[in-house]
Amino acid sequence: MRKKMKSVIACITCLAMAASLAGCSGSTGTSDAGSSAAPVPTVATQGAEGDSGQASTVDIDRAKEFVTIATGPTSGIYYPIGGAFATVLGNAGYKTSAQATGASVENINLISAGEAELAIAMQDSVMQAYEGFGAFDTPNSDLRAVMRLWPNYVQLVTTAGTGIKSVEDLKGKRVGVGAPNSGVELNARMIYEAYGMTYEDSDVDYLSYGEAIDQMKNGQCDAAFVTSGLPNSTVSELAFSYDMVIVPIDGAGRDHLVEKYPFFAASTIPADTYNNEEDVESVFVYNIMIVNKDLSDDMVYDMMNCIFDDIGSIKASHNTADKNIDISFGVDDVKIPLHDGAAKWWQDHGYETPQN
Repeated sequence: MRKKMKSVIACITCLAMAASLAGCSGSTGTSDAGSSAAPVPTVATQGAEGDSGQASTVDIDRAKEFVTIATGPTSGIYYPIGGAFATVLGNAGYKTSAQATGASVENINLISAGEAELAIAMQDSVMQAYEGFGAFDTPNSDLRAVMRLWPNYVQLVTTAGTGIKSVEDLKGKRVGVGAPNSGVELNARMIYEAYGMTYEDSDVDYLSYGEAIDQMKNGQCDAAFVTSGLPNSTVSELAFSYDMVIVPIDGAGRDHLVEKYPFFAASTIPADTYNNEEDVESVFVYNIMIVNKDLSDDMVYDMMNCIFDDIGSIKASHNTADKNIDISFGVDDVKIPLHDGAAKWWQDHGYETPQN
């Protein structure tokens, strides 16, 4: 491996969070607003838009609760959206911080170790951790979901000069597959498998997609896996400056992938997302918000209410959040059990929670 996965931890304090989110959400709230908020010992939660009109009472003193939200690299989508969650909860009275991380796998480990209360992660990584396969040797039955977020599309990108037009064409090529055991790398590994290939068929490099794309610009890498919401700014930059090609993930290989790993869904990258004149066949996997089952039911219920009371601020953090984070989507696509507090919240708001 060319590089080891590193944790990049940056707790965003009150003023830093407000500054970092101002450009994308317009929020003037702080991520540590709870430090000066009046105690809220009993909070009557009211229904969000589109709910069943029910309400529950929970016993939470928000000013005494610290919520760390594990996000992702500062260059990615997880960071601004996770930061918006921190700001919303901070404005509601919680003490909060948004932590920059290596994304899905590191976030799962932080939740498991009790070092974060909320975390964003790709559902395929969460399923591997929950059931104990792939990158995770031991099942972790303590992981719980609270809500569905947005779909991450697998984007296999190259440039026209490489001649790569299919997944099979990666044979003999230099390929950036993601940082070791990152969500991107887990996706790449499963896609190779689905097409009857292994990493030995290519000259793989364990680079983050940002690093791999930089290497592509220098002619030192032929293709890179990117798993992200649409559009991804790093991919957009490549498409703007180079003759970029999005390699389709389709055919029998995709059928095998979806059949074996049903957390993937067949989809398309729409025309004009980048420089593509037509839709490109691919797959996506949802991101979800996760917690540890030991977090109190009242706290999870109350955080859900805070989030959906100010969902507009979260939507404003990124175009992807605006299109894909909404109460109306429910939780049907969540594959691991919901936290009991989240299950009650969704049920009180008129949604079925089949896992519970």
